[in-house]
Amino acid sequence: MAKGTGKVLAQNKKAGHDYFIEEIYEAGLVLTGTEIKSIRAGKVQLKDSHIRIRNGEAWVYNMHVSPFDQGNRFNHDPLRNRKLLLHKRQIGQLVGAVKRDGYTIVPLKMYIKDGYAKLLIGLGKGKKDHDKRDDLRKKEAKREMERAFKDRQR
Repeated sequence: MAKGTGKVLAQNKKAGHDYFIEEIYEAGLVLTGTEIKSIRAGKVQLKDSHIRIRNGEAWVYNMHVSPFDQGNRFNHDPLRNRKLLLHKRQIGQLVGAVKRDGYTIVPLKMYIKDGYAKLLIGLGKGKKDHDKRDDLRKKEAKREMERAFKDRQR
């Protein structure tokens, strides 16, 4: 199965708007029992989350996983930091890339693959305002062309 395939539960659309994504990695997550149940129910948000490398380990910050409805006292903290499962070589590549100017690691998509929750992370370089405007212009032009083509087909 290719990276990013499976049942998509959450997507960070803002990441594609704010960053040029250059490399993509697939990471597993260390989760508790109630967290995986909430994630399978689709109660997860990646909007303001980011990834840092600390002591040779990758951690995801500010990923919101809502408390499980039937979790009672065993529920988890919704914004706790969660460890990512990556190979040591991949973490080394990410550390080297982040040391370069303007690069950061952002979560792109969360999905279930073979029964496990996976997080698709990307190495991104921040976009400037003029880059964002250019992307919006290109997107609008493409939308107009598709609309015109669709009208011509009728």
